[in-house]
Amino acid sequence: MKHSFLAVIALVLVAMLGAQVPGLKSVFGVVIPWLAFVIFLGGFAYRVLQWGKSPVPFRIPTTSGQGKSLDWIKQDKYDCPATGAQVIIRMILEIFAFRSLFKNTKSEVHSGPKLTYESSKWLWLAGITFHYCFLIIVLRHMRLFTNPMPAFIAALEFGDGFLQIGAPTVYITDLLFVLALSFLFLRRLVNAKVRYISFAADYFPLFLILSIGITGILMRYFVRVDVVSIKQLAVGLTTMSLPAADVMDKIGTMFFIHLFLVCTLMVYFPYSKLMHLGGIFLSPTRNLANNSRMVRHINPWNDLKIKPHSYAGYEDDFREYMVNAGLPVEKELPKASEPEA
Repeated sequence: MKHSFLAVIALVLVAMLGAQVPGLKSVFGVVIPWLAFVIFLGGFAYRVLQWGKSPVPFRIPTTSGQGKSLDWIKQDKYDCPATGAQVIIRMILEIFAFRSLFKNTKSEVHSGPKLTYESSKWLWLAGITFHYCFLIIVLRHMRLFTNPMPAFIAALEFGDGFLQIGAPTVYITDLLFVLALSFLFLRRLVNAKVRYISFAADYFPLFLILSIGITGILMRYFVRVDVVSIKQLAVGLTTMSLPAADVMDKIGTMFFIHLFLVCTLMVYFPYSKLMHLGGIFLSPTRNLANNSRMVRHINPWNDLKIKPHSYAGYEDDFREYMVNAGLPVEKELPKASEPEA
């Protein structure tokens, strides 16, 4: 955890110092974002293509309910799907409602000893809140890259800030985003079992995303930034055109820190656990039907020219070596015939 935290602090310092040098502002504001976007798209596509080419010779769906059996036995269609339509519904519930996380339980040992299984809905609530807030925040940022701003983004902003708290208006997703991330981080510290299996790859994205959220909140509510210049830079990045030098000078240091952290996340994303964004669609434990009782699945790797080799045949081929090695055999070696006189 300490190394992950220090790594994020180092990234902040690099961006802070780089933004102070006039000649490096274009590097942090233009070159690094373009390079990060290319790496993100290339890495994301590469990982998805590699997963897509991976053969899945066996049916290995994860199930937690009654499978398709006799007509008078009720099937749990979405926990144990047997058709393609049921798989699609299961995937929709998994992607948009985190259904498997909702069904997650935690085990605890009490005095007795007594093992209990209890609900773990707080983890589901924090997880789904974080993901949906992240999605809404990313969509809200599209107003910086479009001119004029699409109507659905304006409606999204209005709904996000309908409480009209403060000036500028406090967005609900900003608060929930930080709270959900804080819960996920504290869970790794408080829960001994989760802390034991946590590595730097688990802490680093939490610190990185949390730092992105904090710097964004600072820019909106506490640190003044030139939004017009930021929008000119964002539109320039979208249209592949370099902004004027005076535009870069008007942008504050906090924005370059925020942008550099976002670029770091984009570069890190395809090669980390965060790639479950694309992997969920290609997971054979989720996207396969559990129909092994209805359909015979033959391993495509099996060469039909190769005949089955039974254990009896195997022992016939290697009986002598097995006996010499002291391994048990079903048939003894034939006794050697006595030499003729």
